[in-house]
Parts: sequence; C-alpha cells; structure tokens
Amino acid sequence: MTRVLVVDDSPQILATLRLNLRARHYEVTVATGGGQALTQAADWHPDLVILDLGLPDLDGVEVIRGLRGWSRVPIIVLSGRAGSKDKVDALDAGADDYVTKPFGVDELLARIRAITRRAPLDEDHPSVRLGRHTIDLARKTVTAGEEERTHLTPTEWGILELLVRNPGKLIPQRQLLTEVWGPGHVKETHYLRVYLASLRRKLEDDPSRPRHLITEPGMGYRFEP
Repeated sequence: MTRVLVVDDSPQILATLRLNLRARHYEVTVATGGGQALTQAADWHPDLVILDLGLPDLDGVEVIRGLRGWSRVPIIVLSGRAGSKDKVDALDAGADDYVTKPFGVDELLARIRAITRRAPLDEDHPSVRLGRHTIDLARKTVTAGEEERTHLTPTEWGILELLVRNPGKLIPQRQLLTEVWGPGHVKETHYLRVYLASLRRKLEDDPSRPRHLITEPGMGYRFEP
C-alpha cells in the first residue's frame, strides 16, 4: 500500500485528503507543521509527500530542502501561492510537482497516480514508449514500428531524454534550459516553446492536443507515458 504524508495547517484540507486518499487505498498520515513533517518523514518513510508551503513554523521550501538532504521521496506542493517565483523556488528546491489552491481532488489524484507509477528504467534495456514510438535511450534513437526512424536534432534529443527519464515528474523550465543549453540561458524560455512544438509535431498523434509531452504553464514540462 502506498504511503502518503500530507502536510497542511488546514484541518479541512487534511480531512478532505485523508478521506479521499484512504477511499482509494492509500495509507495516510498527516502533519500540521514543517518540523512535524520532517520527523514524520524520517520515522514513517512515506512513498509520497503532499506539502503546503504556508506552514506555521517552517516555510515549505525549507521543508523540501530538509527532505532533499537525505531522501528522494516524490513531493507534490499543494499551495495557495500562485506566483511564478514561488513555483520556481519550490521546484528548484526539489519538489516534483506543484498544484495551486483551490484545487480539484480529481486533478490532484491524477498527479499522485502519475508520480507513484513512475518506475526506474531497466538500464540493460533502456527504452520508453511514447504513443506509437519507441525511444531507445542507449542507442539514442526514436522509431515507429521496426523500420520508420524519426530524426531528432541533438537539442530535441536532449530535451526528450530528460523528460522521458523522469516519467510523471514536472521538470522545471530552469532545469531544462540549464541542462540542455547551459546556465547562461535560464531566461530563454522561448527556446523551450519552439523545441517542444517541434517534438510534438514529430511524436504526438495530435500535436495540438498532446497526450505525452505536457506543458505546465509558467513552471515546466512533464512526460506522461
């Protein structure tokens, strides 16, 4: 059973999430502050953390940094802070996803499913399916069927590889720009729009309604298997 630690100082939100998660067979524990959350995480070893940023004792970003000091547990931020800087700070600190309040329970549950079904790649046969395409990470090839090879530029490949190696995880714009273009290009977000549009034309069945290469406006991109 998947263990979920919910961290929020709102009794209503804690009750709502506890009820909905337990109804879907998650094991749930809660914390109302950052210090308690860090203690719970160390003692209970959750499979996922849902974290508010506006906590009474510690800022949620500090909690993320504290967790990342020793754990790779997936973290979904659930916060009323909708500003771009808050999102970037949380993602740069190590959060895997960011959902703003007020939120839809169905959307949050979908994000939880996406993160918890993420599995490490088999490094002996590192391939990923994207629609009708097979991405071979060892050979750096993309094929549709046995013969039809899809040509990608080195930049397109760099973006695609980072996304597909982290299925379900939101990859911040800053991380993509830094790893593909270098730290001097962290403000060139238009690069990403151009190259993601090109990747969708090559790989998505309907590029105008992508199912696999998803944009999270103002935050980054994710690969949905």
